[in-house]
Amino acid sequence: MMADPALLLAVHGTRDRRGVAAARRLAADVAGLTGARVGLGFADVCAPDVGEAAAAIEGPVVVVPAFLAAGYHVRVDIPAQLERAGRGDAVVAEALGADRLLVEAARRRLRQAGWRRGEAVVLAAAGSSDPDARGQVAGAARRLAKLLETPVQEGYVATAQPGVAEAVERMRARGHRRVALASWLLAPGLFHRRLAGAGADAVAAPLCPDPAVAAAAAARYRAAALASV
Repeated sequence: MMADPALLLAVHGTRDRRGVAAARRLAADVAGLTGARVGLGFADVCAPDVGEAAAAIEGPVVVVPAFLAAGYHVRVDIPAQLERAGRGDAVVAEALGADRLLVEAARRRLRQAGWRRGEAVVLAAAGSSDPDARGQVAGAARRLAKLLETPVQEGYVATAQPGVAEAVERMRARGHRRVALASWLLAPGLFHRRLAGAGADAVAAPLCPDPAVAAAAAARYRAAALASV
């Protein structure tokens, strides 16, 4: 009987120690859910990169991109790193994206930050030049609006428009007295720190740690592993 493939969790990378610790905890949580051998690789900023991490694993590997939208890092950087390391055979699962479990986690974080029913929300995402990635963020905003039964506008920390502060201003211009930021970011780091200056009345914490993130990553692994048989 063939052994299950190893799981390589691919994350963005950050110079913030708390963000790296969050990534390591997520990898441990995913290992607990799947029983798989789990490695960790970084698409940017940190080492090892995804290809280097995959090269250190013997046998079949499923790479799970822990990204909330499938932008440039997922479509280009991760496959390129795997190819350079001689692990082009690795199976790359779908990114986490606008998974229902993650949207529910964003709602929990909002409530913990003091959001009250009826208050407007800006879903604060990293940003991407990829229109498909922005479409995935917009989809997450629609799902969150349905869960909260309140208006939700997406806003971006970098690269895309509207920026988070501009999105907050738009909500106020529409007559919303209080506006909260829902964090569509996985871990602490520079992007989340920037949210404090966006002019919102409440800022939710990043999604990690939350069991929903590990569950979504585990589901991506299982689906990709099954499809690769």
